[in-house]
Amino acid sequence: MSRFIIDPSFSTLFPAAQIGVVVAHHLDQSAGFPAAELAQANHDAQQFLGADPFSQNPVVQTWRAVYHQFKTKKGARSSIEALLKRVDKGQPVHPIAPLVDAYNTISLRYGLPVGGEDLATFVGDMHLTVATGGEAFWPLGSDHNEPALPGEVIYRDQQDVICRCFNWREGQRTLLTDQTRDAVFVLEQPQGTGPVAAAVPALADLLTTHFQAAVTTQILTADSPELVLD
Repeated sequence: MSRFIIDPSFSTLFPAAQIGVVVAHHLDQSAGFPAAELAQANHDAQQFLGADPFSQNPVVQTWRAVYHQFKTKKGARSSIEALLKRVDKGQPVHPIAPLVDAYNTISLRYGLPVGGEDLATFVGDMHLTVATGGEAFWPLGSDHNEPALPGEVIYRDQQDVICRCFNWREGQRTLLTDQTRDAVFVLEQPQGTGPVAAAVPALADLLTTHFQAAVTTQILTADSPELVLD
């Protein structure tokens, strides 16, 4: 039995955090994900833009402030900032892979970071925690270890780091693929208020509608920090 656990070190840093979790089993990706859904989400994301310069958009400001609260690798930005920057430049977020397209749709539609991992790859429990420093990380597309920094917010399991700086950078080992059958999706809201309560059921609906998944959802907090993933 594997679990997703918010560690006390993270809750000390972000005591009001609400972390949405969607667990999906028996995913069927054979039909893909509708390109129209992602295209509409790119359009919907305009609601989070309009300020000049780009850094003054409220979602961007919020997440830059969050990233100033812990140790980050130079240049690290939240995944939602990266997505919104593309939209702002007139370069829409294009299809990548069915499950990635689904969570990018929710990220753009609700203005918060969303990521996903293949449950079959996990070794032990998944933790949202603060690194002590030196935890191994093998980034997507690289064969070089880029270990976590002391004080950095990371996701990890018993083997190594899954994502660095919240979900800024994805690890290779736990990557979602077209063959993924069981997955966990995480929606990040370090503050007490925000869109996570609406975004979680919206993602669950996409996963049941387009991938016929059996889903469970929960919003984890400092007072309710664990969820069984199996």
